[in-house]
Order: sequence, then structure tokens, then C-alpha cells
Amino acid sequence: MKVLLQRVSRASVRVRGVAVASIGRGVLALVGVESGDSDRDAEYLADKTAELRIFPDEEDRMNLGLIEAGGEALVVSQFTLAASTRRGRRPSFSAAAPPPEAERLYRAFVGRLSARGVRVATGRFRERMEVDLVNDGPVTILLDPPPAPSAG
Repeated sequence: MKVLLQRVSRASVRVRGVAVASIGRGVLALVGVESGDSDRDAEYLADKTAELRIFPDEEDRMNLGLIEAGGEALVVSQFTLAASTRRGRRPSFSAAAPPPEAERLYRAFVGRLSARGVRVATGRFRERMEVDLVNDGPVTILLDPPPAPSAG
């Protein structure tokens, strides 16, 4: 699972020209689910999204997490984050999870983030979307996947 976070002053999503979601200050989280990802991955990355200190404190230092800053999250499914560009000129999406599993884990990510107290808005799964955002900073961070479970 990959999550690309963008700190935003506002963001919104339209489907077929109709506004379906919008947020004010917070994060736009683009979520790509890959084959082999798990509920543990979704929980870990949702927790990281909620707590990552990317918002400025009173001294303008990135010292506050999304929850502390009172920010919102716009979560958008983005299967293209699973693209491999190692060979040829056309991206391969063979690492992307099948849609039913991807949607389940996307929803697990959204649910966990919401359970942490974050106001969450979402795009529409498997829809072509237009995403508008104002990147604040700019701050854009690719979250690392969770560490592998230790053996034994």
C-alpha cells in the first residue's frame, strides 16, 4: 500500500463535473493498494497519516499532526500509485490489487482515519475523478509501508 500525502489549504473532487467531496485545511491522501497488502498496512498508514507532524506550530515549524492541527482529510483511491515504470514506456499496473480487495483496504484506511477523530471526505472508488487542490508549503510526502512483522 502506498499513500501520497499532500498538505493542503483546500481540496475537492468532482465526478462527471459534479462536486462529490471537499475539505478545507488538511491533507489530500492518494491511496494505492497493491496485491499482498493487508488490514495491518491500512491501519498503520492511516495512523501515520493522522499523526505525521507536517503542520506548522506557533513557531512555523512542522511539529503538529493532522489531529493536533484540527485538519481534515480527503482520501482518494489512486491505483496508478502501484505503477511500475522499470521497463518500456507504458506503465505496468500488474502490482495493483484486484478491485474488490483494493476497495476493501481503501475503506479500511478511511475507517481507521475516521475512527482516529479525523473528518474524512472521499472520492469515488473506480470512478474517473477531477481533483483540485492547493498544496500548502508545498508539502508532499510518500508514506513508507509498515515494517515487516518480526519472525518468532
